[in-house]
Amino acid sequence: MCGQYATTVDPGLLAVELDAIDETDPNEELLPEEAGANYNVAPTTKVLTVVSRHDREHPDDEPRRRIRRMRWGLVPHWTKPAAPGVPAKGKPLFNARADKAATTPSFRDALKSKRCLVPMDGWYEWLTEPGPDGKPHKTPFFMTPADGGRIYMAGLWSVWSGGGPAPLLSCAILTTDAVGDLARIHDRMPLMLPDSAWKDWLDPDHPAPADLLEPPSPDFVAGLEMRPVSSRVNSVQNNTPDLLERVEPEVGEQISLL
Repeated sequence: MCGQYATTVDPGLLAVELDAIDETDPNEELLPEEAGANYNVAPTTKVLTVVSRHDREHPDDEPRRRIRRMRWGLVPHWTKPAAPGVPAKGKPLFNARADKAATTPSFRDALKSKRCLVPMDGWYEWLTEPGPDGKPHKTPFFMTPADGGRIYMAGLWSVWSGGGPAPLLSCAILTTDAVGDLARIHDRMPLMLPDSAWKDWLDPDHPAPADLLEPPSPDFVAGLEMRPVSSRVNSVQNNTPDLLERVEPEVGEQISLL
């Protein structure tokens, strides 16, 4: 699954790289970790996403890629407000199973025409193994491209209008069965998409091809480095570049992947 990740790209650079329109608001009030590099992204944080939409003034033109900030934790459009502009409290819908999204009420509408990409440097997952004392021990790993590139995860997004000054945009990351060596750490993984799939995935006028909801190929996943990192990542209060650095296991600690 994907409950914490890291991203260091800014919207302007992302727009240039993807030939997209930067629709983020420079005057939007953001938390420090939302405005710049975020090494420990957690649900309910505002994150960068990539969508493809038609121009409102020229709806017949071809859709264009657009960079938008969204709350990580999808709020379905039918969610009732707790107060004007404030959705009713509930468990953040930050992940969605790719194999069940089409039939899950919270995600099926978004899957039809509101699909996005969520860019990241990599994501964290925890390997559970018996520790020296026989008790379960969790070791955090950072999954990231070995070549230092970026990953783009398949996501769904929603627009919620709850009487506030502006609609709330929110998103969720799709997950699949883990592939290749990733399955040795956790049985689920975020759905990574190669650039050859982006156009069809983002297409707002047609449903996504069914094969894009399948787990990626082992060859695609083989380009990832699975790096043990500091347990400081366990707390989202820690948000510094050193969280991404490799940390060798302590003497006597058993990690089967190393």
